[in-house]
Formats: sequence, C-alpha cells, structure tokens
Amino acid sequence: MKGPGSYEFQMAVPFHDLDPMHVVWHGNYLKYFDRARFGLFLQGGIDLYRYSLEHNRIFPVTKTSTKHILSLRHNEPFLCRATARDAYIKIVIDFQIVRLEDGALCTRGQGEQIAVKTPEMETLYEIPSEVREALGF
Repeated sequence: MKGPGSYEFQMAVPFHDLDPMHVVWHGNYLKYFDRARFGLFLQGGIDLYRYSLEHNRIFPVTKTSTKHILSLRHNEPFLCRATARDAYIKIVIDFQIVRLEDGALCTRGQGEQIAVKTPEMETLYEIPSEVREALGF
C-alpha cells in the first residue's frame, strides 16, 4: 500500500443509537469511529486481537476528539471513513462521518494510539514496522 491507508463503511442509523432528542447520541459516534478503525487495521492485514496475543503488543487509544457539525437521525444512511495520518511514534487516525443523502459532513474526529508491550505495560516509543506498513507508512 502506498500512502496513508483509508477505510470506509456505510450504514443507516439504528433506532437504539438515538437519544431522547431523536438524534444519534454523541457517544455512539465513537462506536462508529471504532468500527472504521478496526476495519482500517484489518484491511492492512492486522487483526488487533490476534496481534496482541501473538506479539504481546496492544494499542490503547490515548486521545480522541470529536467535532459534531450536523446530527444524524433515525434510519439516515451515512458513510464513516478512517484515514491513517501517522504511524511512527504513535498512530493518528482521522475520522469523517458524511450523510449519504446530500454528502454533508456531519462529524469529524481524530484518535491517537500508542504501542504498549504486555504484560509489562511498558510504553514503546515506536510503532512496530508491520503495523506501520499495514497503515501505509
């Protein structure tokens, strides 16, 4: 893969993701981001669970940010995209959620992850090369 990796999926907002105002509850956007994040890793050949067992490395999320622009409503179809921005010292992934009906940007966000050696829980200051390469770096 050349250049940063990107992964996207489409879905419609299920009823159980709504809050009392009949829009997607803010915490569910992180759930959508996670689905895209794991898809991005899998697309590059990295199953994070299996990798953690085989290599004694985990990649906890250390920082997230979310900007809510337009609310998604029940049954609205949307696209969620994850794009790797960095994977050297830490993994940085940008997220976008776009309403399919009109292409409007609804939410954007970013997440950061580090590499940790287990069971020692030792922070590593470099992302393993096979993970870096899987993300396009």
